[in-house]
Amino acid sequence: MSGLGVETGALTKSYGDVTALDGVDLSLEPGKIYGLLGRNGSGKSTLMSILAAFQRPDSGTVRVGGHDPYENGDVTSQIALIRESGDIPQASVRRVLGYLATLRPAWDTDYAHHLAERFGLPMRRHAQRLSRGQKAALACVIGLATRCPLTMLDEVTLGLDAPARYLFQEELLADYVEHPRTIVISTHHIAEFGDLFEEVLILDRGRLIVHDTADGLRERGVSVTGPAETVDRFAVGLHVLGEQILGGTKRITLYSHPGQDLERQARVAGLELGSLPLQDLFVHLTTGKDAQ
Repeated sequence: MSGLGVETGALTKSYGDVTALDGVDLSLEPGKIYGLLGRNGSGKSTLMSILAAFQRPDSGTVRVGGHDPYENGDVTSQIALIRESGDIPQASVRRVLGYLATLRPAWDTDYAHHLAERFGLPMRRHAQRLSRGQKAALACVIGLATRCPLTMLDEVTLGLDAPARYLFQEELLADYVEHPRTIVISTHHIAEFGDLFEEVLILDRGRLIVHDTADGLRERGVSVTGPAETVDRFAVGLHVLGEQILGGTKRITLYSHPGQDLERQARVAGLELGSLPLQDLFVHLTTGKDAQ
């Protein structure tokens, strides 16, 4: 299996009186696509920056492929962190792609030019004169064409319109199948990208609150709808993430599937059970009483 594994232990990072990461322990197996989710300020960018050796943690351990990546050129040459903010050299698109080909051992020039054509990038235009959407497309091209064993994409699709985002997903999945590696995607477009994720990590206020397979996480979210009093009796002892009331009807969101016995009880009581989209479950987990 290709790709690099990642291990962190009690990872902590603060900026002044703001704690960006608070004792994060995680283990990523190589060769999977991970979704790294969290609200703004949750610590996602800080975590990826530390994994890419752009900065050091205040305390804790980091291992990428079994080694500390900080000031370790053999490791960092296998890591790509592509950020929404750009980090694009001051040159034409063609020169940018040519320059990166000299830095990245696994860079595929033909693939980079194929992607640039598909995204409609003007190769002769200076990268700093591109529109926001074109800059985002160039970041996506770079992120895929590096083919690094650990590739991290930090909100690179924010400037893309919907057709370009779908194009990016199509290319990412196709190239991942042909060239497996460890890919970490941080995105707010959860509904669009959720089907790509094999595993999901959720950060909230610097803490890792969820690490599960995407399917396992979806199975843990369920909605229950019916008469308010009946729903309240059914919910006793269950982990309720949130509730909505409309007249005499109540809808609750449960974290942890109620199981077959409670499913039967719910149906006998006339309650409606529904699955919860990954994005809805994320919202419930990172707001309200469970996001302390």
